[in-house]
Amino acid sequence: MQRTDSIRCIRGIGEKTAKLLQKLDIETVGDLLSYYPRNYETYELPSPIGELKEGKVATIEASVVRSADVSRYRSLQVLTCLVKDPSAAIRLTWYNQPYMKNQLTMGCRHLFRGRVVRKKGALVMEQPKLYKREEYGRLLRVLQPVYGLTEGLHNSTISKAVTAALAECEREPELLPAKISKVHGLIPHHSAVEEIHFPKSRETLTEARRRLVFEEFFRFMLLLSHYKEQKGKEINHCPIKEVSECERLIAGLPYELTGAQKRVWGEIKADLAGGGTMARLVQGDVGSGKTILAMLSMLAAVKSGYQAALMAPTEVLARQHMADATALFDRFGVNCVLLTGSMTEAQKRKVRQSISSGEADIIIGTQALFQEKVEYRRLGLVITDEQHRFGVRQRELLSEKGEHPHILVMSATPIPRTLAIILYGDLDISIVDELPKGRKPIKNCVVGTGYRETAYRFIRKQIAAGRQAYVICAMVEDSETTEAENVKDYTVTLQEALGEEVCVEYLHGKMSAKEKTERMNLFAEGKIQVLVSTTVVEVGVNVPNATVMMIENAERFGLAQLHQLRGRVGRGDAESYCIMVSSSDAPETMERLEILNQSNDGFFIAGEDLRLRGPGDLFGIRQSGELEFAIGDIYTDAALLKEVSEVVNSLSKKESEELYHLWFREETAGRILDMAESI
Repeated sequence: MQRTDSIRCIRGIGEKTAKLLQKLDIETVGDLLSYYPRNYETYELPSPIGELKEGKVATIEASVVRSADVSRYRSLQVLTCLVKDPSAAIRLTWYNQPYMKNQLTMGCRHLFRGRVVRKKGALVMEQPKLYKREEYGRLLRVLQPVYGLTEGLHNSTISKAVTAALAECEREPELLPAKISKVHGLIPHHSAVEEIHFPKSRETLTEARRRLVFEEFFRFMLLLSHYKEQKGKEINHCPIKEVSECERLIAGLPYELTGAQKRVWGEIKADLAGGGTMARLVQGDVGSGKTILAMLSMLAAVKSGYQAALMAPTEVLARQHMADATALFDRFGVNCVLLTGSMTEAQKRKVRQSISSGEADIIIGTQALFQEKVEYRRLGLVITDEQHRFGVRQRELLSEKGEHPHILVMSATPIPRTLAIILYGDLDISIVDELPKGRKPIKNCVVGTGYRETAYRFIRKQIAAGRQAYVICAMVEDSETTEAENVKDYTVTLQEALGEEVCVEYLHGKMSAKEKTERMNLFAEGKIQVLVSTTVVEVGVNVPNATVMMIENAERFGLAQLHQLRGRVGRGDAESYCIMVSSSDAPETMERLEILNQSNDGFFIAGEDLRLRGPGDLFGIRQSGELEFAIGDIYTDAALLKEVSEVVNSLSKKESEELYHLWFREETAGRILDMAESI
């Protein structure tokens, strides 16, 4: 079996399972082996019911003392059952699993494992899994992989498929030079893949992860090095001079630009009019005013005779930029058009014609902007918003649509400068490190799960006052063993707590683009009052009426991402609040979260995140959605990232070229480039 073979070649994977795996972008055997566990579970001895703690996953051994009962709530079938051991009793709850009733015979004793939550003042175990004694005994104190799932797919299914693939698949050749592996103490690639899925111990897991992270960073840095080498410093083919319209736009704004905005605008103007092509990253905290800098740059380009393109990572954000640009540029006679994947073919054709004819001055959209059919008349400026969502290759594809256009990259993700220089090595860096005057600081609090009912009452009061709220959960659906709150079940729980008069809906990244846009628009229009979401709302959401951000399992997110999420509120005139709920009371967890409680400065927070994180944090606290390597994390693995950067920079030109062609040969280039496309 080859890594390029379809997953259907793996024993036990039929058409139905293959379709479920495809939802996770697993098409081939290689995709499956590269689908690393997101965490590991250790199964411990059963706990007495009387010692269970809220928010934790636990195992109990108990007898059924009351017949299981099935009731309905909306589209859900809810199965409940009361069990007891010598220390206490607890209610068990399953959603949409009525068949479990047949296994819950009165008086029978079972091992149950599930998450313990508090509902209506009492502890409840949700979605527990039943085990036989001998089955559970085999799992005791063994590190069990936990994979990201989709509805209908079980953790055991992926685990069995990976076991079969490891047994039958031919080993990949070692692409990393032997001398590099030896000097840096790296285990062989095939051993690392086996250990990352089924580690023998924490020590072997650490070694496996280090090898795979090193390899992943090496691929990215090699790609970036090649890109820089090919690109070089280009002559300015699109000179964009300062125009009076920009000064008129600034003068007509209802606010004054901050000192930081003026400084960065000066750097951009110098680049646009200088001898070389601009390639600049503008980093700025949430709400620091980067968008107006992009708008000024596009106006300057258009009034100098060029087209400008602004690419956003989501359709919601693209439409938001379109509305802003139309309002700003209407009096300057600038024609703005929108191009997104969800538009009809007729709509796309009309927009493409306006772009190729030069009728469109500013083109705003998603990845649709660099599709093959899109031809620009005279593209002089390319802007990518939320750069960490786009890849080096995507940026290159869009710039190839013109004759060496200027590149402006914007990111609201605060990254310490030392790391930014490595990750964005082909770009000059500007930082907007000042917030506009009069912006109200968000009020923060870090609380335990016991505060949840109080938080719900507070949200209800805010809604009664005409406001809206976000609730962020770590997952889409419940896994068999995770302790994290999940979006779908949480929506039901929250609806029960807030009452039928409050509209509660969910949002997550696995929904279609159309569904996400529709639901986000309903929230923006105030028709949805509480939005339960994964971190998909981290980018591209501007709802000034939202005043509460409640983040469940806050300990599972990186500080910089928590800060990003917090930035979704505080965008209007009303006082705004961020409630971070932690299911862990460990001192190190509280120390991390207290930093957010004390500061609203994103760059300070990112620096503290870097200081506090270390290689011991293998899983569970990563910047999900930010600079998405498959397994590496720029904070946890900052030292290794610097180490790899030095290795790649030390290669001779000949070595670099040979390795580039070996790693990025034609048949695998697309797959490998995808791994780097979140940078």
